[in-house]
Order: sequence, then structure tokens, then C-alpha cells
Amino acid sequence: MRLEIKQLTKQYKNKTGLVDFSITIEKGILGLLGPNGAGKSTLMKIIATISRPTQGTILLDGEDIVKNPNSIRKILGFLPQDFGVYPNLNAYEFLTYMAALKGVGGSGLHKRIELLLEGVNLTADAKQPIGSYSGGMKQRVGIAQALLNDPKILIFDEPTVGLDPEERVRFRQLLSEMASDAIVILSSHIVSDIETVADEIAIMKNGRLIEKDTSSEMIKKMENKVFETIIPPAELDLFRSKYLVIDNHKQQENMHLRYISNLNDAGEGAKSVTAGLEDAYLFFTKNQH
Repeated sequence: MRLEIKQLTKQYKNKTGLVDFSITIEKGILGLLGPNGAGKSTLMKIIATISRPTQGTILLDGEDIVKNPNSIRKILGFLPQDFGVYPNLNAYEFLTYMAALKGVGGSGLHKRIELLLEGVNLTADAKQPIGSYSGGMKQRVGIAQALLNDPKILIFDEPTVGLDPEERVRFRQLLSEMASDAIVILSSHIVSDIETVADEIAIMKNGRLIEKDTSSEMIKKMENKVFETIIPPAELDLFRSKYLVIDNHKQQENMHLRYISNLNDAGEGAKSVTAGLEDAYLFFTKNQH
């Protein structure tokens, strides 16, 4: 299975959502990273055929889904960022209703819903009204509805918002199990969630694709670019004007800094340290306009 996105542009009345965006996505998990307004949600809505591009094409195994959206809808699972629920229904009733909307039925539906509720750890609360659920529990209902039709293309926009650490681990395990036979597109502000599960990562900014690679290759590009040093607090503002500071905290009377620089311009007392994906993400987004 192969999604080819070619020169996608989305123009709104007073802003641009995507600019000449091209990417090829195959089976496995693609993690989308980018600051607010980068175009991640716009891209996902267009792939999910909820929104139409101003120009450009999306081909699913050679078929244009902009012209023929039904070719992807029947194999699509989507959890938007602004997913809504019916508060008076319980989880089982809601999933049964969503299954009917998706055209999913048959003798195996009851068992499938039970398995999905178990997968998102909601079995014990399945008969309680969704209106009584916490934000994280509602999010887990949203994840379950995205999986109802056993989709081959899964799109999750900020799925781990509201989930506690244990639930996030459970969700990542669920994703990994599905990714061997599906295309999974996952957007998150939590870099560690993306780094843990994504086969490839795409970094977006201002509606454009600025970097696409594996996590390890992105980190490799940061070799001799991340440093640590200790300075007096009075020098912090001047230091920030010269370098991209990733992290700073007070250590006794001084400031301990982690920052990005070129090797020959890192400054006196700089110590080169091992980079992570968050370092790479900040480097790519701050160095692109």
C-alpha cells in the first residue's frame, strides 16, 4: 500500500494551510512533528477526505482520492483533534452507533467492540455514560472508534492528549501491532511518543515539509551540534542572543545550559553531548523560515 501526495496546497481566505507539500507514505508509522500552525491537521483532514486541497493530488495505489474519496473512506480510521462524543450514550452504545455510520455490522460486531474496549482499557466503564468520563477516557473511546472497521489507513491527530503515561504506553503498543499491515499517520506534540513508535518522521513548518527521515538518521545529522556549558545567570540573555538554547536550569549559583551550535563556534567551556530527537526537531524548525 502506498500514498503519494504531490504538490498539495491548501489556501484559506486569510491564510495558507499547506504549500506545495509532497511526500510518499508506505506501510508503517509516519510521525508528524511541527509547531502549532505547521499544517499537520490540515494535511490529515485532506488525506481523510474531510477537506479538499486547493490544488495537488493524493494517490492511493495509483488512484486519485481527491477525485474518488470513497476509495479511501472504506479502509480509513480517523481520530481528529476535535473529536466529539455523545455524552448520554455509554461507550458500547456509542461504538455501536459509530459502527452503523461506517457500515460495519454482522455477527462479529459485538465481539469486535468488546475487544476494542479491552484494548483501550475501558471494559470496566463501558456501561457508564461517556459524559461522566475524564478527558483521557473520552480520548480512548475516540481511539476505539477509529479502529472499528479494521482500517488499513489510520490517522491520529494528537491522540495522546489527556492520556496518562501508562495509557500512552498501551496506545503505542496498540499502534505497533497494527502498523505491520497498515499505514499509520500520527501527529503529536509529544516528541517522545513519535520517537518511540515512528518508522519515519516528517517535520513540518508553515505548511511545508522541511525534513523527512528515520529518527536515527535525524539524530545522526545533529552530531557535533549539541553542547552543554555552565555560565553565570547574568550572562543568560547574551548567551540566548547567540545560540539556540534547548534547556536551562539553575545548578547551585550558575546556569546549566543545553544548546545548539556549530562545533567551531560553541564557545569556551562547551562540552559536546549526544543529541536526541527533540534536539533535531528544534534545530530543523528554528533554522527554517
